[in-house]
Amino acid sequence: MGKRILIVDDEPQIVSLLKDYFLLSDYEPLAAKDAAEALKLLEQCPDLILLDINMPGTDGIELCKKIRPYVSCPILFLTAKVEDADKVNGFLVGGDDYIVKPFSIDELGARVAAHLRREERAQSAGKPRFEEDLVIDYSQKAVYCEGEAVPLAKKEFEIIEFLSLNSGQVFDKERIYERLWGYDSEGNSSVVAEHIRRIRAKLSQAGCKNHIETVWGMGYKWIR
Repeated sequence: MGKRILIVDDEPQIVSLLKDYFLLSDYEPLAAKDAAEALKLLEQCPDLILLDINMPGTDGIELCKKIRPYVSCPILFLTAKVEDADKVNGFLVGGDDYIVKPFSIDELGARVAAHLRREERAQSAGKPRFEEDLVIDYSQKAVYCEGEAVPLAKKEFEIIEFLSLNSGQVFDKERIYERLWGYDSEGNSSVVAEHIRRIRAKLSQAGCKNHIETVWGMGYKWIR
């Protein structure tokens, strides 16, 4: 059996469709109808989560916010919401992609495969980088300041990873967004600035200097 996919949705027809599709595609699907069941299934360490936003009780946004500090796998939102504010909010709480219902099952499968490939590449990244005041452990997806772990969300670490591996190069918000969220993601690049603001605040609180420099009118770069 292949990668483990956790499907969290309160619509039985969608769950049945997705389970059948992923079984035929050699994945191992797990299914939960609400946040409570999803929390129990997280103990089985899924490789990717498909998360409906509009669920009774705890919705997908709140569930993502609750689990993201402890779950590093990709989280893809499934939702009928299409407002830009909803999309940005989904990315800010740690979502990796935003798939609007009704969706093409083949497109969904392609996006799932793309996120899993990206995750495998990230897991095989190089050795830790030692800066003057921090350590970036690419394999563990962690940043340490003076020996203490900095609590970063998944996308926050990915921004640090991308910029630090390309130290000194300037990237605008659009390029960072396309690289980390994908060309066809349902959102916009304004989410990048908010993530970088949070990264700077967390590094500062941990006692590290600001390693992400703003190059006015151009974008951002990593400085050592």
